[in-house]
Amino acid sequence: MSESAAGAVAAAAGRTRLLSLPMLVAMVVGSMVGAGVFSLPSTFAEATGVYGALIAWAIAGGGMLLMALIFERLSKARPDLDSGIFAYAKAGFGPYVGFFSAFGYWAGACVANVTYWVLISSTLGAVVPALGEGDTFVALALGSAGIWIFHVVIARGIDTAAAINTITTIAKLVPLGLFLLVIAFAGFSWETFTDNLWASPTHSVGELADEVRATMLVTVFVFLGVEGASVFSRYARRREDVGRATVTGFLGVLALFVAVTMLSYGVLPREELASLRQPSAAGVIEAAVGPWGGWMVGIGLLISVLGAYLAWTLLGAEVLFAAATGDDAPRALTRVNRAGVPITALTATSGLTQVFLVLAFFSEDAFDFSLELTSAITILPYLLTAAFAMKLAFGGGRRAGALALAAGAFVYTCYLVYAMGLQYVLIALIVYAPATLMYLRARRERGLTVFTRLEAVLCIAVTVGAAIGIWALATGRLGF
Repeated sequence: MSESAAGAVAAAAGRTRLLSLPMLVAMVVGSMVGAGVFSLPSTFAEATGVYGALIAWAIAGGGMLLMALIFERLSKARPDLDSGIFAYAKAGFGPYVGFFSAFGYWAGACVANVTYWVLISSTLGAVVPALGEGDTFVALALGSAGIWIFHVVIARGIDTAAAINTITTIAKLVPLGLFLLVIAFAGFSWETFTDNLWASPTHSVGELADEVRATMLVTVFVFLGVEGASVFSRYARRREDVGRATVTGFLGVLALFVAVTMLSYGVLPREELASLRQPSAAGVIEAAVGPWGGWMVGIGLLISVLGAYLAWTLLGAEVLFAAATGDDAPRALTRVNRAGVPITALTATSGLTQVFLVLAFFSEDAFDFSLELTSAITILPYLLTAAFAMKLAFGGGRRAGALALAAGAFVYTCYLVYAMGLQYVLIALIVYAPATLMYLRARRERGLTVFTRLEAVLCIAVTVGAAIGIWALATGRLGF
């Protein structure tokens, strides 16, 4: 088995393949604090005001805290499952569902990478107008070149991942810390904040509920990576550190996200916040202290995003490689090069990222499309993890507390499915349906039974859903 991104991180940390608690916490924080946090002011202001944002973060924070606690419990209850979030789906519901979970996580990583290139182009577009807001042909060319340049770099082998992760995590947190300090002490206006309490002039509770729902895909996107320590659990120095790192990292990041969102409402009127170009955090601090603030956030974002792109590309390749070594994806994806990199899985990851970048270019809003699609695709692995935790709770001791925790997480993930709406459910099915061909090939290569009866029914349902989605796109009933 090749040395994956996680293996490289551990190897760099003393060549022992053991991760300490601080390194696991850094992995959780580094995975979650990426491009999304820099977009929060505008993205939230488009949907709601202060009250709606507080409710949204309460729901999202509470729901994801339940998921963090689920990962903590599962790391102890099933220490044999070392492949992370997708391993739970396979253990609980069979290889076909497990493969869907792995595929969704992999595809989500590829779409998330698109947001990085869109934000890079949009940030540089402030000084290079040809890049626009990441939605021009020049931006598409820049993003495409970046995908394959990084592909070549990664294919040569990465043995300094621990140092890279530390540097990029600092690069993310320093400008964000300065952002919070500057806004809190120099740019915040209580009068502006109170003017932004409501998004709707009618102060309707019903409208407020719709506004909160509209923010859910954004919160899912920014919380992606909460399972980071779980994915790399086999490299933990102590098993109990996995759960501690997950909860500690999550609480710190939640506080950061809430602070960035809420303080921004005290700088500009909601309508102006909503109209800021991405990364909107740069526009907020520029409005407070002048152009130097925007440059500071922009430079921090560029470093952060490039590091995050490297990490998520490695993670995407690792997920696909793990699925192949687990007999659930074609054998070709197990191939590694001389540098120990899963080269076929890496090529597939870069290729799918390229496809999604082109699709995002033809959408009405490249950043919003890639952000929301990432969330829609990756909700399934979280839903299946919560369902697996419920299954374990029903079958184990001390059922009441474990079942309540699992049920709460399951209800939250079901709400996320409702929140994303039929449009993104169908689009997600369009992405998922072709994955069955990979699964069929993998099972036949190994002479294994392809489907059980229930898996066959699931395959038919996904295929029908994807067909409906394609029909809706072709007839204009569904757009993005």
